[in-house]
Amino acid sequence: MMKEISAKLAIDGGTPIRTSVLPYGHHFIDEDDIAAVVEVLCSDWLTTGPKIAEFEEAFSQMVGARKAVAVSSGTAALHAAMYAIGIEPGDEVIVPAITFAATANCVVFQGGIPIFVDVDKDTLLIDPHQVEAKISPRTKAIIAVDYAGQPCEYDLLREIAQRYGLFLIADACHALGAKYKGQPVGSLADVSVFSFHPVKHITTGEGGMITTDDERVAHRLRLFRNHGISTDHHERSLKGSFYYEVVDLGYNYRLTDFQCALGLSQLRKLPEFLRRRHIVAERYNQVFSAHPFVEPLVVRSDVFHSYHLYVVRLHLDRMITDRAQIFRALRAEGIGVNVHYLPVYLHPYYRRLFATKPGLCPVAESMYQRIITLPISAAMTMEDVDDVILAVDKVTRYYGRCN
Repeated sequence: MMKEISAKLAIDGGTPIRTSVLPYGHHFIDEDDIAAVVEVLCSDWLTTGPKIAEFEEAFSQMVGARKAVAVSSGTAALHAAMYAIGIEPGDEVIVPAITFAATANCVVFQGGIPIFVDVDKDTLLIDPHQVEAKISPRTKAIIAVDYAGQPCEYDLLREIAQRYGLFLIADACHALGAKYKGQPVGSLADVSVFSFHPVKHITTGEGGMITTDDERVAHRLRLFRNHGISTDHHERSLKGSFYYEVVDLGYNYRLTDFQCALGLSQLRKLPEFLRRRHIVAERYNQVFSAHPFVEPLVVRSDVFHSYHLYVVRLHLDRMITDRAQIFRALRAEGIGVNVHYLPVYLHPYYRRLFATKPGLCPVAESMYQRIITLPISAAMTMEDVDDVILAVDKVTRYYGRCN
């Protein structure tokens, strides 16, 4: 049965499309997940136990990497990656302008300097053609962010990294399950990092993973997540030993066994979660690809997109308002839209620390003013999807009519 749509916007006192807000992302937990966690809660090991290695092995096989190291968050994964590849004070690391702040923060944690590169206007992925101009004798690595779930152009980035002797890091926190030219994300860079925050494809509450084919890098990652200690408690228990050594400065970035049990259960559902996200995205694509006021980001033909986010660009030149008003109006309709992201260098901290200014990455700045993230998750129903479409159409056409 079709909903009766009030012509008056909810922000102006009309009846909203939804009475409760549909979030832009949401976890999906079932009885199997709960049972897996309870089983570990009733076991002898809550942390540094056998579920860690079991989750790491299953994850590495899923993404086609030789090694996987579980940590406490995606941010911890990024920080550990910077340590593992040896980022030190004064080293430069290239990062895209549009990403979550943790992508650049991890460089700063190690005393390094993030060098911001503009993005492609159609995909919002780092523009490989602008990377080379930002390389200097101090450059040590490139971080490629698979924004929204679409893999970057890894062939081009790999060629640049190899030519200059740089590490290539994949910030794949948006892209679990995605593929580039048939190859899974997680096996495309020297080091890849993932997040298991509740809005991501699978969740462990908070949590992260790093994948690599390099055993030396994996060893340094394990040191770093456990205070720089040469062995963990489970290893010492198996050997009947008490002795350990702190061989470097590390952090407590461990993931618990009950979180890994949840991760294992969720990982088995990943194909279904991806299928559901694609159903939502395909419905959006059908409607918005020909819409007069919104335009989806471009998806390249050589990738399998995992749709962590569904981002559209607003045709503000056809409306009499700005993105902020569209955002408020959609929220009033019960649609939990979001914005991903303010260019990192425009955050006050970066402007203070590195004296960055507007104009550094003009495409990123222009796109930031126009983008808005619509809800997408494996938990959404088709009724939810239709609510989003109705609300977007209602709000944008209202402001378009007034033009």
